[in-house]
Amino acid sequence: MDTSRRYELFAENEARGNSPCYELWCREIACDEDVLELIDQLPPDKRQPNLVLGACRYLGAEPSRYSAFRTWLIRHWAQVAGVASVRRTQTNEAGRAAVLLPALASIPGPLSLIEVGASAGLCLYPDRYSYNFDGRVVIDPADGPSPVVLTCETTGNPPLPATLPRVLSRAGVDLNPLDVGDVDEMRWLECLIWPEQQHRLRRLRAAAGVARAEPPHLVTGDLLDSVADLVDAAAADTTVVVFGSAVLGYLDPASRRAFEALVRDLRCRWIANEGVGVIESVAARLPLPPNMSRGSFVLSLDGEPLAYAGAHGQSLDWIAESVRAPG
Repeated sequence: MDTSRRYELFAENEARGNSPCYELWCREIACDEDVLELIDQLPPDKRQPNLVLGACRYLGAEPSRYSAFRTWLIRHWAQVAGVASVRRTQTNEAGRAAVLLPALASIPGPLSLIEVGASAGLCLYPDRYSYNFDGRVVIDPADGPSPVVLTCETTGNPPLPATLPRVLSRAGVDLNPLDVGDVDEMRWLECLIWPEQQHRLRRLRAAAGVARAEPPHLVTGDLLDSVADLVDAAAADTTVVVFGSAVLGYLDPASRRAFEALVRDLRCRWIANEGVGVIESVAARLPLPPNMSRGSFVLSLDGEPLAYAGAHGQSLDWIAESVRAPG
């Protein structure tokens, strides 16, 4: 996909309705040959709108009209390219735990959680967050309401649990795990939150506080090389759950298929929350044509699609019939 189309799609499918600033900037970038030429100097995997715009904000770019942003970007391009070359899009959106919850709650516990593409590991705490589904179903941790409250609008009657799953251990793997105790790494995570989304920024900071109080076990490595060892190390009297959100899209198709084959052979259950079409076997089981208006991600359990999901966990449209929460 060429860079112009990439930014156009980001504006239309992701930023629209969520960030007026990013929608404006990306629509204009898609038509700006001079700026596109600069972005195309980066390797293909570094041209992502989230990464480039996050690098801009990390360096001080503020929401503005496109003409002002364009001037700033061209003037600071060398620095932007430098940040983009060493950083990754590691949006550690704790809100995604809300769409993972029905799948997790359907699995007999206690659970050992292993997240691939964990970033700082903020999605490893589904039992430490409070949830508000549709403004009427509230689920809190066993010890009371959490400082992190995840809100999610649902359709399709998802199997919402009465209580949260019991988690005994949490581990993750990432090419570059982030430490929520590190000020600069926290600032990078904050710069990946889109302008205008102050609720996500507050949620990130609150979730980071949860993680600092009970740090997860994060290892540096490639998920294809590391996940088997993490599964083997998990306690035998737990159900091991390997999961990930918005990570397999960064792999080439052959690597995605290799990961699926690997995880299906391990002693674990597998939850994926990935873009529509990213996992070929899951996409093949979706109703045709896929309804992107119902969520740009697909939640699946052991390769079976369960729901369409909003990219940041803000919505869940259940399409499966067979998975139900215990009790």
